[in-house]
Amino acid sequence: MAHDLDVAILGAGPSGSLAAALLHKRGLKVAVFERETFPRFSIGESLLPQTMEILEEAGLLRPVVEAGFQHKNGAAFRRGERSSVFDFRDKSSKGWSTTFQVVRADFDKVLIDAVAAQGVPVHYRHEVTAVAMDGTGGRLTIRHPGGDLEIKARFVLDATGFGRLLPRLLKLETPSEFPVRMALFTHIRDGIPHGGMDREKILVSVHPDDKAIWYWLIPFSNGRCSIGVVAEPRLLEHVRQKNPGADDTALLKAIVAETPALNDMLSNAVWDTPARSLKGYAANVASLHGPSFALLGNAGEFLDPVFSSGVTIAMRSASLVAPLVERHLSGAAVDWAGEYDIPLRRGVDAFRAFVDSWYRGGFQDVIFFPGQQPEVKAMICSILAGYAWDRSNPYVADPSRLKVLEELCAAPGS
Repeated sequence: MAHDLDVAILGAGPSGSLAAALLHKRGLKVAVFERETFPRFSIGESLLPQTMEILEEAGLLRPVVEAGFQHKNGAAFRRGERSSVFDFRDKSSKGWSTTFQVVRADFDKVLIDAVAAQGVPVHYRHEVTAVAMDGTGGRLTIRHPGGDLEIKARFVLDATGFGRLLPRLLKLETPSEFPVRMALFTHIRDGIPHGGMDREKILVSVHPDDKAIWYWLIPFSNGRCSIGVVAEPRLLEHVRQKNPGADDTALLKAIVAETPALNDMLSNAVWDTPARSLKGYAANVASLHGPSFALLGNAGEFLDPVFSSGVTIAMRSASLVAPLVERHLSGAAVDWAGEYDIPLRRGVDAFRAFVDSWYRGGFQDVIFFPGQQPEVKAMICSILAGYAWDRSNPYVADPSRLKVLEELCAAPGS
């Protein structure tokens, strides 16, 4: 294995795979180092249509299409007796209107296997334990089954997701503005009869007594689905008190039972996989770049799973960073703040405005407003489809417009 690289990519998830493919296409010597083996479990299973054009750009669309994942064309929302559907084909932005809902263990392996088939070395069970960065590149100490080795790379990309390797080692982490929330989630054999739900849409349900508690239901193509609940831990405390000593699976089933429509939908479900939990996942960093390195996707910032923005932001970051790394390594000047940080954060900030509004309840009023105007709904649909960088959309160009829309759609007494 050659130890001298143009680019070392840490992490083999979607952002790492996309970055590797895009940089390899540019003729750079790239290798991917992954701590785990694939396939491995991950959440973030409901893709958004804008990811399709980035997959296409990287030459990775065909293997994804051929993998047989569940087709997805929109999002459905339910709160009590009210429901609302956003079909991505009605969006105002140009570009892809459909995508997939994926088992991430399979999806991530499809991507990284395709990258390896393109000729990029992928090294599993290689964990970076130390890093030294300067303006000429990085020196990485990597532990693997055969011992320790040292890798020298002219540039390093951190695609480690929630592992957030470089932010931890280089002390870049800063507090998130979001409250600490937790997610309980698992995969189940859903048992939903034919016609019992539109499997081409993610279903987002709101707890009947607390709009800050919500559930996702993501159907897969094999009769299974991902089910999860998100809330601040204190909001789930009543469930723990009623079920002392219960494990995560029992707690998740108990909180699902508090939402009748969702509970009825899953009345025939087989809960055959132990639930997992993730707490305090929202994260931020002081900077998305530094001397000879950049952060991709969740390694830089993660907002919240409510609008499935994580994988889209990850892929967008890889698409933005690849040409900049190529220029940097050719000796050309790169304005990393103006060409990477700021453009990436524009979309992140658009998503952030909608996440904030969701938990305040204002965006929920917008979603369930009975008199939705088609033109405005098309703009909102574009955000939900991942087109958070389309500045022709007024709600992207100026996310504060959302507050005006909230006021117009406010429920009585809210």
